[in-house]
Amino acid sequence: MKPMAHLGVGIGWRPEIADAVERLSGLDWVEVVAENVCPGHLPESLLRLRERGTRVVPHGVSLGLGGADRPDAAKLAALGERAVALGAPLVTEHIAFVRTSSPVLEAGHLLPVPRTRDALDVLCENVRIAQDALPVPLALENIAALFAWPGEELTEGQFLTELVERTGVRLLIDVANLHTNRVNRGEDPAVVLDAIPLEALAYVHVAGGIERAGVWHDTHAHPVPPVVLDLLAELRSRVEPAGVLLERDDDFPSEAELAGELAAIRAVVTAGPAAPAAPITAGSADAARTEPDPIAEPDPVAELDPVAESGPVAESTRTRVALGQAALLSALVAGTPVPEGFDRRRIRVQARALAAKRADVVAKVAPELPVILGGPDPYREAFLSYAKDRPMTSGYRRDALDFAEDLLIRDLPADPAARRRLTTWWRDRAGAKPPRRIVRWARTLSGRAS
Repeated sequence: MKPMAHLGVGIGWRPEIADAVERLSGLDWVEVVAENVCPGHLPESLLRLRERGTRVVPHGVSLGLGGADRPDAAKLAALGERAVALGAPLVTEHIAFVRTSSPVLEAGHLLPVPRTRDALDVLCENVRIAQDALPVPLALENIAALFAWPGEELTEGQFLTELVERTGVRLLIDVANLHTNRVNRGEDPAVVLDAIPLEALAYVHVAGGIERAGVWHDTHAHPVPPVVLDLLAELRSRVEPAGVLLERDDDFPSEAELAGELAAIRAVVTAGPAAPAAPITAGSADAARTEPDPIAEPDPVAELDPVAESGPVAESTRTRVALGQAALLSALVAGTPVPEGFDRRRIRVQARALAAKRADVVAKVAPELPVILGGPDPYREAFLSYAKDRPMTSGYRRDALDFAEDLLIRDLPADPAARRRLTTWWRDRAGAKPPRRIVRWARTLSGRAS
C-alpha cells in the first residue's frame, strides 16, 4: 500500500463558514460532504481554494456500505464524479448502514453494523464493489454509536484489521468517535489504537460533542474537548498521520475560535516524534489506481489479490444481515418493538436523536415550514408528532412534502391563513392539488384502521 500523500491540518468545508475557511491562515486542505456539492456547479469558494492549491477531499455519508444490500451503482458513480471534479487524491465514507430495502426505511443517520462474521463478509464484498467502481482510493471511517449490538463476535480492532487485510481499504480514524464509544459502549480507545493497522491510516477526524445523562452525543456542534485532543496525541504517539481534519457542522463559532481549534490540533500533531508505521501485510485494492512509489520498500505480498481470497457472499448471509438491520431500524424510526438483546433505553435515546435530527434537516431544506407553522417550537412539535409513525423513505425533501401533506390531510394548521399558505407551498413543490376533503377523510380513517 503506497504511503498517503501529506495533507496537513484541515477543516470540513461548509457553506455557512465558507468565507471564514478561505481566510484561515495555514490551512492545508478541506473536506466537503460529497452529497452537498454538484460536480458541474461547484461553489465559488471551493473553486478559489482549489486555484490556490488547497486539496479538497469528498466525504460521503449516504452509501451505507455496511448495509445488507450491494452498493447503489448510481451513488457510487456520483461519488466518483465528485472525486474527479475536485481533483481529490481519495474519497471517504463510513463503516455504517443507513437504510433497509425490505421494508424501505431511511435512518437519515449513520448506524453501527454488528461486529459479526456475517456483517464483516457483507461489508468486505460491498467495499470491493465500491473500490472497483471508484476512480481513486477509498478510506472508511469508524463511526460513533449510542448502542451496541448483542451477540458480537469481534472487537473493534479485530473487525477493522480484518477489513483492511481482506480489502486493502484505508482507514479514516475519528478520535472523537473513539471517545464516544468509550463513554457509550465502554470501549478503550487505546486498545483499539493498539489493535488496528495504523499503516493503513488515510487521515484523522477531530470533533466536539457533549455528554447528557451518561450518553455522549457526537454533535459536531461543540468545541473539541481536551479528552479528544488527548486521544489525538495517543494516536500521534503511534504514527504520524498524513492529515488531521476538524469537523464542525452546526452552531458555528467565530472565525477566531475556529482558528484557535486548528492551532490546538496543529500543536498536538507537531509535538514530538511518532513511532513509524510498520509495512502493511495485505493486498492493496487501491494499488492499481496509483503510480508505484519509487521510495517505498517492495512488499513481498503486495501482489496478493484480496478479492481472490474469498468467494461471493452467500445470499443467505445477506438475508440474515438484512433481517437484523430491518428489525433494528424499524424500532428506531417506525416505533416497532425493540429487538431482543438491545439496550432498550439506549434505543429510545437513539430514536429520539434520529427524530430530532430529521426535524432539523427538514427545517433546513424547507425553511418556509417553521415560518408557516408559527415558529421553531410549533414546527418541531408538529414534526415530531408526525415522525412517530411516518418513517422517512425517500430523503429529506420528500419528507418535507409528506409532512406538509400530512398536516393538510388533518386540516392543520388550525389557522386558516396558515393553512392556505401551507397549501400553496405544498402545491408549488408537489405539482399537484392538495387532497380533497373526502380523500383526506378516507386517508385519515384508513390510517386509524391500520
